[in-house]
Amino acid sequence: MRWSEIPRDAKAYMLYHTIISPGLIVWILFPLYLMKTGYSILEVGAFFTAVNIIAIPLTYLFGRAFNHWDIKKGLITIDVLDGIAYLLYGFSKGTIAPLMLFAGRTVEKLSTLFYPLYRAYEQIIYPEEKYEEIFAWHLRLPEMSRIMMFPILGYLLGYVYTKPEHYRMVFMGFGVLSAFTITYIWLFLPSVGKEERITPEGFTFRAGEFKLLLAFEALLTLAWELAPEIVLINYVVFVLKKTIFEVTLIAVASSLASILGTYASERIPKGKGFHAIGTGMMINAFYALVMALSPPFWLVLVIYAVGNFGDTFWFPFYRSWMFKLIPREKASEFHAAITSYRKIIGLVTPFIAGFLASVHATLPYAISFVLFLMIGWLFMKMRQESKDGEGSKNKNC
Repeated sequence: MRWSEIPRDAKAYMLYHTIISPGLIVWILFPLYLMKTGYSILEVGAFFTAVNIIAIPLTYLFGRAFNHWDIKKGLITIDVLDGIAYLLYGFSKGTIAPLMLFAGRTVEKLSTLFYPLYRAYEQIIYPEEKYEEIFAWHLRLPEMSRIMMFPILGYLLGYVYTKPEHYRMVFMGFGVLSAFTITYIWLFLPSVGKEERITPEGFTFRAGEFKLLLAFEALLTLAWELAPEIVLINYVVFVLKKTIFEVTLIAVASSLASILGTYASERIPKGKGFHAIGTGMMINAFYALVMALSPPFWLVLVIYAVGNFGDTFWFPFYRSWMFKLIPREKASEFHAAITSYRKIIGLVTPFIAGFLASVHATLPYAISFVLFLMIGWLFMKMRQESKDGEGSKNKNC
């Protein structure tokens, strides 16, 4: 699919994600800031888990509310809350630092309650018949933005401005910049009200496939959240004795691989979606296995790229399949419910990940390896059942 073929509103939404992508370095910077100011990997995991517990009950309720309101207001709310959180991180100094950090992380976690609105907005604003093709672009552009900005930010924060006070200034800078992204949403993204969410004629709720979706979400949540970013940061910075610059190099290599993955996914026929998902999971399993073996930095760089290639390879097919299982007029409510389900499953995973990493720095990846194998097997099985079903139909004809 060419860029010129994408609708104008969809382009504006993709550009918004391209603009905010460099700010995702905060997700690396914040746990590293905690570790640099004296928190152990186990304490960081416990800190994240404590915030998770506070946030759980609200996700589904917010999703139901925005099923009746303009989703655009929810996107603005995300950036408002993130901006406040980053400012609180920036003010985390002295005796009030722990309180400010916890308050900031809680506010940032509150913003994630609105993340289902991203998927609901995408389901509505992207052309339904072009989901697979358009998601290739949706993934590609933000990755390009990260490739350009992460090495610069990583080098400055890894070798030039390396003190905690420098990190706090960066947090405050991104907090102020959220005013720009809020303005962009207000001016350039279209409103999506309830009246625009119309279920296509002939929509049927496929309970069997929805159960598979829930099983997949559970296993995938565990696979990734048992080896989260804090585990990578702890291994690269405190075991391999590198800096945030090397962590951003891993992110850049991963982004390059993701872009390649978008082009590879475009070459997969639509009827091979389950096969693509299963193959991608096996690639992810290989990544987790290598990481479990405590590789040197150069191999971490390579294997994270391989893992992100696998992610991008299967993602468009999975998201397209998910959207076909969910009625459009209930998009925000369904996506909020699924997100709440994931949050419940991942409630204590940061603490477990921190505990496992405190036993051995790469032990969490070994658990992820097993989970990725299970997910791959699940979709390979579904692919076989799909083939068998087609064969039965042909015989009956």
